[in-house]
Amino acid sequence: MKNQLSKSIIIILFFCPFWGEKFGGKVLAQDIHFSQFYMASLQQNPAMAGALYDTQVLINYKDQWRSVGSPYSTSAASFDMKLNQKKNPKGVLAAGISFFNDKAGDGNLSTTQANLSLAYHVKIAQYNTFGGGIQGGFAQRSINYSELSWGSQYNGTTFNTSLANGEPLIGSSKLAPDFSGGILWNYNNTSGEIQVTDNHDLKANIGFSVFHFNQPNISFAGNAADNLNMKYVLHGSGLFSLLNNNLAIVPGFMYCRQGSLQELYTGSMIRFKLSQESKYTFLHKGSAISLGAYYRAKDAMSVNMLFEYSNYAMGLSYDVNTSKLKTVTGLRGGLEITLRFVTPNPFTKKEATRL
Repeated sequence: MKNQLSKSIIIILFFCPFWGEKFGGKVLAQDIHFSQFYMASLQQNPAMAGALYDTQVLINYKDQWRSVGSPYSTSAASFDMKLNQKKNPKGVLAAGISFFNDKAGDGNLSTTQANLSLAYHVKIAQYNTFGGGIQGGFAQRSINYSELSWGSQYNGTTFNTSLANGEPLIGSSKLAPDFSGGILWNYNNTSGEIQVTDNHDLKANIGFSVFHFNQPNISFAGNAADNLNMKYVLHGSGLFSLLNNNLAIVPGFMYCRQGSLQELYTGSMIRFKLSQESKYTFLHKGSAISLGAYYRAKDAMSVNMLFEYSNYAMGLSYDVNTSKLKTVTGLRGGLEITLRFVTPNPFTKKEATRL
């Protein structure tokens, strides 16, 4: 009986997406995050719209902590593109649309959000661009109270959900506007007038974004105030080809801070080019595979894989919990799957829109 209650308390404290500075104090909402953050552009920074490709489609799915109780399940999709796709424009205007849905716990605490993004990128030096973006949309949050158990429903042996819970009736759904923005520096030596030869690619980007400018009220309790804290994100990634072989180093990092909560996630992959796209017949498709690991400070280690084939890519990752929660999870964290489609084909020397 004691073990059952302890497990229930652990699940409440660790799996509810509201983490407070102290129990019973003000709670702070925790945004979704993907271990493959480099495959979730618009969830990372609105300025990423149109920054890396002429067009990009991403689909993400994450399932975590299934070994303990009711899992988190997060799905997302986004599409972004450059709007003025012509050679040598003074600047590139880009737009994007993104969507995500997150469900957590026995009460199916759900967040569904849809956003529109607008970005503009200008050339500041050879191979270098600098851009800014804004994002706006609506988020709906809901919860199913009938699936929850309360202390007043414990009869001494089990929880009897048919008993009155003694809790005041409050709303079960909340809709609120949400606005964000960001900036991004991007370097790509394959985007200039003179194309570099195969296996000499050098790419890097660093960005900063702020989410929830308006700090939307997410409280279910009528007019009670429970404002979502602004989230600050600093991120970067790169691709550095090694000379005279098919290998490249692909590092990345992301730092987030939201209220008193913070997250540092860093690591790298090694990319091996399996085949090069044929330049004239296109009978042979370019492909590559990347393997590596990332570490989320004081939380988890993520093993990552990315397979690229022509315009398509599929990413897989698995989080292995390393925090104190590992005594409950048994080191089992979450599986994440990502699909991507981009143009132009990254394995050809057909140029994207040039700045």
